[in-house]
Order: sequence, then structure tokens, then C-alpha cells
Amino acid sequence: MAERVRQQHLDADVGYHGFGFQESDDGDLPVPFPEDFAQGVFLNAFPGRLDIYSGGHTHTAAVTVEVWDGEPPGQESSRWDEQAEADFESTTGEVAVWSMGLGRADDVITLADAGASWRVRVSCAGRREAAALSEQEGTGEGVEQYLVQFWPATA
Repeated sequence: MAERVRQQHLDADVGYHGFGFQESDDGDLPVPFPEDFAQGVFLNAFPGRLDIYSGGHTHTAAVTVEVWDGEPPGQESSRWDEQAEADFESTTGEVAVWSMGLGRADDVITLADAGASWRVRVSCAGRREAAALSEQEGTGEGVEQYLVQFWPATA
């Protein structure tokens, strides 16, 4: 049975419905965030980068990141508004959150001591509430919640 290696809570600055996870050192990425960000696509993977499309336009999302040593147990789908999985290749083992307006956040997520291939599952709740808040007041904090789970990809 897979075990959780680490867990980290952080805030993601959402602007223009988007934020992303990207290699902490993005110098060698062929398509750095936010180039080619696809509006309306919940989870979109690029080399060294994962884009997330939020339900709200401008707000701060609450994000929990988990690193597992194997595929984590499935999440109860009724708890989440949206879920998706993708492959992720990390060359450094360190990932950062990137926003449209502020760029790279200070928080670093350590996946491993070196680069590796990963699988990631992104689950989100509060999308409708974040959308409604964006239309009414323009911003909010922690209304939209994400669980992002990384585990080593199997060959």
C-alpha cells in the first residue's frame, strides 16, 4: 500500500482563471508558464509544467500538495467538482507554484532529491463558489480548494 511521504499547504494566486506548477528553475523549459495557457482546460500538461484552470477569475486558492511513494488511494469523486490526472517530468525534483500576475511563488515543493517521472492527480472543490464570488465581489480567499498528489510514474 502506498504511503504519503510529505504534505504541504500553500496559497495559489489565481489570475485570469489560472495558475500552474512548474519546475522551480524554469530556464530550460521549452514552454514556460503562462505561454499557451488553454482557457477552459482543467489540467493541461507541458514538459516540466502543469496548468490549472480555476472556476474563479481572480482569487487565492487553498492548495494541499502531497508526495506519495506509490499511487495514492482514489478520492471520493462526490467530494470534488473536478478531477484529472497527467504525467509530469521533473528534471530537478523541485516544483514551484506560478501565477499569471506574480510569476513564481516563494514556496518550493520537493518531489525528490533528483529529477524523475511522476504521475499527478489534481482534485478541486469550490469551483462554482469561486466563479460566483469572482462575478460579485471580484476576489476571495480559500473558497476554491485543491488537492494535488504526486507519485512516481511506473515504467
